[in-house]
Amino acid sequence: MRPEIMLSLGLLAAPAMAEVPSVVADTPVTASLVQQVMGDLGQPVLLLDKGADPHDFQMRPSQARALQNADLLVWVGPELTPWLDRAATQMPAGQQLPLLPTSPQQRSFGDDAAHDHDHDHDHATSNHDHDHDHDHSDGHDHGHDHSGLDPHAWLDPQNGAAWLDAIAARLAEADPENAATYRSNAEAAQADLADRDAALARLLAAATDKPFVTFHDAYGYFTDHYSLRPAIAVSLGDATAPSAARINEVQEQIAEAGAVCAFPEANQPARLIEDLTTGTDLRIGEALSPEGTEFEPGAALYGQLLDQLGQRIVACLTEENK
Repeated sequence: MRPEIMLSLGLLAAPAMAEVPSVVADTPVTASLVQQVMGDLGQPVLLLDKGADPHDFQMRPSQARALQNADLLVWVGPELTPWLDRAATQMPAGQQLPLLPTSPQQRSFGDDAAHDHDHDHDHATSNHDHDHDHDHSDGHDHGHDHSGLDPHAWLDPQNGAAWLDAIAARLAEADPENAATYRSNAEAAQADLADRDAALARLLAAATDKPFVTFHDAYGYFTDHYSLRPAIAVSLGDATAPSAARINEVQEQIAEAGAVCAFPEANQPARLIEDLTTGTDLRIGEALSPEGTEFEPGAALYGQLLDQLGQRIVACLTEENK
């Protein structure tokens, strides 16, 4: 038999190599976690554009096609990105991974009221067993109503570690040939996250009893985990500006709590915070970016987000009065 025929037969007999799954992620944070797990094997497609609002976004046709052709959608869930809910419900269950249900630490909007004056227990190691009501009745509407389950769960590093596990498990199931790599990458990322978490806890220890103000109610997981005072949120939702009555209520809370700092937020008008602080002793801190939309996408984004959040909060809260 001629050599070229033997080579051809050999190629036909060779087992087909499984392809690395194509992954689409909703936000920069989920894309960062997926990238850490995939490593050099692949790169997720990030749907949310840099600087865009994760609560209210419209996909471009190319992004919709990427989602349609994806082997796996990794997303926080409809509580954060309701614009993805319709597309996700049309996908088989095995082709999507909502991360919020995998979070060991879950909280509801409004839980801050219970924690406001209770700072004696260690939030970093406690397990909050709340009975949450998942209300997706408005899942297809734009805007983000801050009631029910709080979706900003990645701001607790314990949830970030659990999400790495969930992503690795789903990728290993879809791509058994690379299962060991996914799990190894996840473990390395968890070790790095644990070191970062410990460093942040040491850094934030100097600010645990200093009240502060934020643009909107997105920081409960972070303040719970690091035993900070619950943030006073100017806006309780993302779709509309706070009413005059809400502004008055916030001003009363600021005076009662003796708040030290107010933080603008990336992609939101700074004037609201500036106007709120006029005539007060509140310092204005650097803008916070809880969803990471201002960072360069990639594996390092999640750690950079947590570091910047901690550093900017501490820098303002511990600054000497001017």
